[in-house]
Order: sequence, then C-alpha cells, then structure tokens
Amino acid sequence: MRPSPKWLLTLAAVIVLGGVALLAKGVIGSEGAAATFLTGNTSSPSPTGPSPEELAKAARAKQVKALDAALKKYAATVPEFSVAVLDKKTGETYSFRGDEKYETASVVKVQVLACLLLTAQDEKRKLTSTEDANAKNMIRNSDNDSTTALFKSLGRQSAIQSCDKRLGLTGTTVNSSWGLTRTTVKDQVKLLSQLVSSESPIAAKGREYAHTLMSTVNETQQWGVPAVAKEGEEFTVKNGWLSRSTEGGLWIVNSVGRITGDDVDVSIAVLSHGHKTQEAGEAVIEKAVKTTRTYLKY
Repeated sequence: MRPSPKWLLTLAAVIVLGGVALLAKGVIGSEGAAATFLTGNTSSPSPTGPSPEELAKAARAKQVKALDAALKKYAATVPEFSVAVLDKKTGETYSFRGDEKYETASVVKVQVLACLLLTAQDEKRKLTSTEDANAKNMIRNSDNDSTTALFKSLGRQSAIQSCDKRLGLTGTTVNSSWGLTRTTVKDQVKLLSQLVSSESPIAAKGREYAHTLMSTVNETQQWGVPAVAKEGEEFTVKNGWLSRSTEGGLWIVNSVGRITGDDVDVSIAVLSHGHKTQEAGEAVIEKAVKTTRTYLKY
C-alpha cells in the first residue's frame, strides 16, 4: 500500500522540526560553553598573599612608627636634637625632626673638605702640600686655624655655598663665620652619601681621600656616631662642639659619620644644642644613634 501524500508531508514536517530542535539545542549548548569560557570558573581564586615588597614596606612602616615613638619619648627628657639615617643598601632615609636647622660647629669642616676636593678637581690638579696639610689637620684634629685658611683660600662663604649646591644640600646656609653655618640632618646625611656614591660630583680619588681622613680622626674625638659600631665594623666620623654665648654658654654638640660592615652601610647625622656640658651632649647623641639601630635593625 503506497503512503498517501498527506502522510508523507506530515513525516517530513516532523523530521524538519526535529532537526531544528536538535540544531537549537546545539547552539544553546555552544553559547553556554562560550559563556562559561569567558567568565571563567565561578568559584573564588585562592589568595596569593602580600608580595615580598609589600611585606618589607609594612615592616619598615612598623619600625619607623616604633622609632618615632621611642625618640619622641626620649626627646621629652633632654635638650633638642635631630637625627637622620641613610641606608645605602636600601636607599631609604629615616629622620626625626629632619628639617630643623642647627648651627654646625665643626661638622661644617666636612663641607669645606668636599669643596676643596671639588675645586682641585675642577682645576684638574692635585691638592697642594699646604692644602693637604690643612685638610688633614682640619678633619683629624678639628683644627680651626687650618679650617679658616682653607675657607679663605677657597673663596669664603659664597664658594662653600656654591659647592653645597652642587652636592644637593638644600637646607644649609653657610655663614661668614664658618662654625655658625646652619644645616639639617637630612642635608648632612646627603653630604655623607656624596662622599661614597659613584654618582657623586666628587671623583673617586677625592672620595677615597675623604674616607681616609674621616676614618683616622684623633682618638679623643671618636665619640658620637662611632658608639653604635659593632665589633668588626668600620666607621668614619666628624664631630662638632661649641659653647654658644647666644645660648647662655650652653653647648652645641653634633656628630656625623658612617658605619660599614658585612651587612651594614649607613650614614648617620645627629645635631643638637642646649646642653649644659659637651659630655652631656655626647651622651644624648650616642643614645639617639643607638636607638635608631635598635629599631631600624641595620
């Protein structure tokens, strides 16, 4: 019996509709897969935690906060002081009252030395025998006459100020009476860094000369920054002390220098005034420096 045309049409329609349904199901399935591929897994990714850099930054912030608190507490019990530490390894500088200005007393002699080295370098010559003798006496023995001789020969106040500008000292004002130059601890650690950095305007030979002098100061003047050096570590230092008539005979006491060792390379500056004696000022400086080492862990 032959199928009727009507029956054949019905069967064809069922086949066509079934194909459309299967096709639609396939399209929907593909779109669903594409959507899943684009949006990714809906479950939350595993946390990776802070990076080493973030951890180091958080640790540093904690150290600084604790050191600020410790120095603030100590500062409430003694005459005014400021301290700064520049870590050559990390490039980080810490400062407590870093922008306060103080009279330099004899720590200005490091600026005079730096200017002498720049001047000879600019003139493409070695130091004269007189300059060499004066520089050694100025740094090793803190001799004032030698300092005055260099200060005058270099061009006095304006010359030292020009050299300071080349060295990046922005908070220092040179006085015609060199010991009354005003500076900040931030500028002082910057100056110290210029005596060791390969990017310094002072050439390598000049930097080596400065290191030699500042690492061989008279033993009676190896107080201040050197007090924080541990066994096996080396130091450089230049100190300043002055009984100031404008402060009722109270003492300005300052210390700048550098501590180096297997795992440490820091420049440190402490400036202070208002002490009853030089020795009292030395004690304040050494306590401040030791406190920075305790908390910054250099």
